[in-house]
Amino acid sequence: MKKIVILNGSPRKTGNTAALTAAFTRGAEAAGHQVTEFFLGGMKIGGCRGCFGGGKDAEHPCVQKDDMDLIYPAYREADIVVLASPLYYWTISGQLKAAFDRLFAVAECDENYANPVKESVLIMAAEGDGFAESEFWYDHLEEHIGWKSLGKVLCGGVMNIGDIEGNAKLAEAEKLGASIQ
Repeated sequence: MKKIVILNGSPRKTGNTAALTAAFTRGAEAAGHQVTEFFLGGMKIGGCRGCFGGGKDAEHPCVQKDDMDLIYPAYREADIVVLASPLYYWTISGQLKAAFDRLFAVAECDENYANPVKESVLIMAAEGDGFAESEFWYDHLEEHIGWKSLGKVLCGGVMNIGDIEGNAKLAEAEKLGASIQ
């Protein structure tokens, strides 16, 4: 059994990104994995201050005390991190970026600032199909922090809530979740 954490950067708890993560979760749970999803848009998470003051307390690695303290324990234990976001100005949402930047406090717990090694997935929904910049960011993030991507589900053509209904990308997300070993 793998522990999976989904960082859902959509402000819509019932939107198209959430539909994709729900499909992924169905597949992963059917395969026997444990999934914990965080809806970042409903959480109080400040941006990274770049203070390099974290890493002194493994239980609360960041000097800021906010809802990241709910995420840190699940993140540390996770085998897989799913980055889920709508496409905003050709990249991930600010909610996801702020939370991911704050994970640096966990790397600060290591004397070499090494990030915990994880496997990951990228899930995105968008009105159009301009995912190139997001893929570039994700691919280079993986390379730089030593993570291994298990796949991506990028669903264009879904702007309004419910547009994703019946979309083949839902089955793709579920299949990706079910394929995790």
